[in-house]
Amino acid sequence: MHIKAAVVRESGGPFLIEDLELEAPQAGEVLVRIVACGICHTDLIIRDQYYPTPLPIVLGHEGAGVVEAVGPGVKSVRPGDHVLMSFAYCGNCPSCLDGAPSYCWHHMEMNFSGMRYSGKAWDVPAPLLRRLPSGKPERINGAFFNQSALATHAIATEQNVVVVAPDLDLKTLAPLGCGFQTGAGAILNTLRPEVGSSLVILGAGNVGLAALMAAVVARCSPIIVIDQVPARLELATSLGATHVIDASRVDALDAVMKLCPGGVRYALETTGNPGVLQGAFEMLQTRGVCGLIGGSRIGTKASFDMTHLLFGRTVRGILQGDSKPKKFLPQLIELFRQGLFPVDRLVRFYPLEDIEHAIADMKSGQVIKPVLLMER
Repeated sequence: MHIKAAVVRESGGPFLIEDLELEAPQAGEVLVRIVACGICHTDLIIRDQYYPTPLPIVLGHEGAGVVEAVGPGVKSVRPGDHVLMSFAYCGNCPSCLDGAPSYCWHHMEMNFSGMRYSGKAWDVPAPLLRRLPSGKPERINGAFFNQSALATHAIATEQNVVVVAPDLDLKTLAPLGCGFQTGAGAILNTLRPEVGSSLVILGAGNVGLAALMAAVVARCSPIIVIDQVPARLELATSLGATHVIDASRVDALDAVMKLCPGGVRYALETTGNPGVLQGAFEMLQTRGVCGLIGGSRIGTKASFDMTHLLFGRTVRGILQGDSKPKKFLPQLIELFRQGLFPVDRLVRFYPLEDIEHAIADMKSGQVIKPVLLMER
């Protein structure tokens, strides 16, 4: 079928809206008409080739839409179902069998290779083609997080879609599949802070603010948010932060230690900056835990004072908020329905054709979570 998609053709290059051909779903796959797709920091670092994902490629991994067709063997999803799309995992490795699919031993191949799984390796081309003026087909990489949802239609799998109620606003909830579940899950699934625990969140983007809303649900106190964009800090205050720190104006470590002498119980680093991670670690009290969410270029190093580490402090990597999407996304939706997880305050909508404008607004801090709409 003919679709429109945003294609990245060169490292650091623009997202180009192109006419492509999408193949029919194979066994275990579903065809989804995309209603909306959030833009995530991970899309941008793959555009910039932080990971060796092949180009050209269609990115996008916060898709939401309506199922139009299913491949052989699909049983739990039907045409007409409204779905959110999340990450891919094998289901058979030690992590998956232990109930930790976000740490699938094949996470990189399944989400970042640009290829589909043949049953033995990730060596099946993605279902995307571009017809050249000569009539010859050009293969476009895809299957990004088993979706490549920056497009009007995408092929996902029965395993990585979550069926939701048809009355829900797919446009608003699309980012649940990655950014929002990552931030909220880091609090509710990974750190699991005790009531009254002190927490500092470094970075007030969509992941950090989702973590903040979850921390309010978990009744942390104090909740300290650090960023350099005043508008983001103002929003953090309105969402429940007890204290905010503008790191462009004051020394963040000194400010935190004045608020919490001895350090905080929990810290969450969402920026992927090694210097920020080091600062977050230094903010911890004895036996404190620092969660690392932010993605950085492969090979990036961070250093820690070994004596500070020796006193029971922990640095814990967190992927996808330790989420089991089919279980956790419905929980977040219920919190949203109750007004306890107001992600509608974080999103701004753009047509697919305005993707570069949306990215610029995201980078400048004018918008927290840009969401692209496939139909005007």
